[in-house]
Amino acid sequence: MADFNGSKFNRRGVLKSSMALMAGGLLGRYGMEKAAAQAEPAVKNVNLNSSPSTLKITDLRYAIIVKPGPSPCPIIRIDTNQGVYGLGEVRDGAGYQYAMVLKSRIVGENPLNVDFLFEKIAQFGGISRQAGGVCAVEMALWDIAGKVYNCPVYQMLGGQWRDKVRIYADTTESMDPKEYGVRAKERKAMGLTWMKMDLGINVLEGMPGTVMQPSGLSRWELRDQPHPFLATEVTDKGIDRLCEYVAAVRDNIGYDMPLSMDHLGHIGVKSCIRLGKAYEKFNLEWIEDVIPWYYTDLLKQITDNSPTPTITGEDIYEIADFENLCKNHAVSKIHPDLATSGGILRTHKIGDMAFGYGVPMAMHFAGTPVSCMANVHCAAATRNFLALENHSLDVPWWQDLVTGIEKPIINQGFIKVPTTPGLGVTLNDEELKKHVKPGTGYFEPTPIWDEPQSRDDAIFS
Repeated sequence: MADFNGSKFNRRGVLKSSMALMAGGLLGRYGMEKAAAQAEPAVKNVNLNSSPSTLKITDLRYAIIVKPGPSPCPIIRIDTNQGVYGLGEVRDGAGYQYAMVLKSRIVGENPLNVDFLFEKIAQFGGISRQAGGVCAVEMALWDIAGKVYNCPVYQMLGGQWRDKVRIYADTTESMDPKEYGVRAKERKAMGLTWMKMDLGINVLEGMPGTVMQPSGLSRWELRDQPHPFLATEVTDKGIDRLCEYVAAVRDNIGYDMPLSMDHLGHIGVKSCIRLGKAYEKFNLEWIEDVIPWYYTDLLKQITDNSPTPTITGEDIYEIADFENLCKNHAVSKIHPDLATSGGILRTHKIGDMAFGYGVPMAMHFAGTPVSCMANVHCAAATRNFLALENHSLDVPWWQDLVTGIEKPIINQGFIKVPTTPGLGVTLNDEELKKHVKPGTGYFEPTPIWDEPQSRDDAIFS
């Protein structure tokens, strides 16, 4: 017979259970009262300051924090009629307006209906930073749900695969390969177990014979024109010089830790393949965003011909686009930014989808500890997670922006997954106010956003 918790399921056990149920029915009101008393401890796990069924969103406010990472980061706060609030963060560099335009669409709703509300506002997201508002609201909704039901967000995603999350970080760049190597060694001394370096054709400027490129390209072409349309290729001399940088970093950090690479430059498909082959001896974990992600066939061509793995995803919003990359194995790994890819739940779903295709998932992140902890909860609950990016190792006040979490937040290359309700952090108002963008206020009332700013909601008839 099957055994469950040490007891056997058998005919006698079933009869006993049936008799117990009959007895419970005969006991009537006394039995129900006793059962309710036994169930009472479970009820106590809910935040008794809230009544989940009548919880309503009453307000949405923001504060813009300057330079916790590469760009300003708007933090949002969703308030409710019962004093429970949730924190979220718009992706770095994106405007707070992406979140505030959603205020009229969520006020009056029950914030615990996270998936329903996400589907209601998902239409206002888009690729790259255009999704920042939708994702910030989604983070804040999960924060509220965790506080109400007194559990960490990862638990509502299915529980933990890990109790600490590995981070990786950029190395401060240098035009001198030897200096670049020294800086990488200093990063490793901080306890990092995974590192990334930015290395592109910009370091070849002023070196004749290293890059073949038409003269007279405009700033727009050099920055915004997709890679295949610039007729820019790296020469053998250029590749040799780039390899000097990677060699200097490897000489300083060794080969016992992963090393990733980003920002190769707007170069052609053939140059990406040639660099992938040249970097093989350095055993890189990946080369990132070699060309725009939507050129699936070209990405697959690079991936199939490069012994160095490829990765992309920080600008992708739709899960279908991630699946297209994964099922075609157009990249070796995916790299969503939770503040772009739809927030906590959708990023978790992206990870599960990728796992089914045998594709690992790293996570891109640059921002304050609020968005960082949203990433940590998602990473803790996602099986095929590798490592989470962090751009704030050199910002001394970064971890002081929040309280309620173990410090240092980043300890020997890892972040401990909090067990406190919701995202697990509380804002340190005193510290945050020191870094608010001048003239923007600190979670001030936002009546200008009370009414819909547009009438472009999807309506089906």
